Amino acid sequence: MKSIVMAAVVAAGVAASGTANASEALAKSSGCMTCHDLATKKMGPSFKDIAAKYKGKADAEATLVANLKAAKGHPAVKTSDADTVTLVKWVLAM
Repeated sequence: MKSIVMAAVVAAGVAASGTANASEALAKSSGCMTCHDLATKKMGPSFKDIAAKYKGKADAEATLVANLKAAKGHPAVKTSDADTVTLVKWVLAM
């Protein structure tokens, strides 16, 4: 029984890691990493700083997606709506 639980935990960790890597690859291919970095400020704030700013705000995801699509305080994004939501969720999870 213990080994089954352990295997499930490891599998969940691998799946989460794969999602994080896929989201980082999406951020790179979408041009996000030109101005942003995971942990340090570049031209724009780091993704970790953005996550901290919006931590605990129920409308954070909707606000960020709307602002990115409307180019409010950020250049207009060229990603699909689904990719924009994926990237915002990834950033907020940091």
